[in-house]
Amino acid sequence: MMTSLIKKLLSYFFLFIAFIFLNFVLVNRSLALARKESTIELILAQFELSSAPPNQDSLQAGVSLGDSRAANLKAFFRRYNSPLYDYANLIVQVSDQYQFDYRLLPAIAMQESNLCRVVPDDSHNCWGWGIYGTTVTKFDSYDEAIKTVAEGIKKEYIDKGLVTASMIMQKYTPASPGSWAHGVNTFLKALE
Repeated sequence: MMTSLIKKLLSYFFLFIAFIFLNFVLVNRSLALARKESTIELILAQFELSSAPPNQDSLQAGVSLGDSRAANLKAFFRRYNSPLYDYANLIVQVSDQYQFDYRLLPAIAMQESNLCRVVPDDSHNCWGWGIYGTTVTKFDSYDEAIKTVAEGIKKEYIDKGLVTASMIMQKYTPASPGSWAHGVNTFLKALE
């Protein structure tokens, strides 16, 4: 009689443990899914473009905001000893001009060249722009490179609906199995 009671209690105990484990797994999956959806929404929001016409109030707000964005970029560039440090204001300016997230150019530069530390000689090409096979696009200066790449990102990607790192990757570096977009997203997040 006692052994059957012990067996019954043990079976209830193991059922209880199994229930707790299953509950734990399901809750973690739900949380992971919620984080993934939140990340996707965040990425889409990063590239959201405003169609509102500029006015005096928004221009003033942009100038004030631009200062903190440039400071954010300078801190990031200094941390990685990047030659882009002196171009933070220009990056914010062209990003505003072409209406995309100011963090996109630095994130791509970090992914492509470790913020300009590994580039073809005398190319000023931190973005891997027009570099494939034996072809190497060179720019006379970082200034020229930033302006050219920003305009190209706008016309060839953003304007064509490629507005997330994953979408951009499909055209920018189609051979990547996803690591390029993951890297760009990681650096976008680091620049928040």
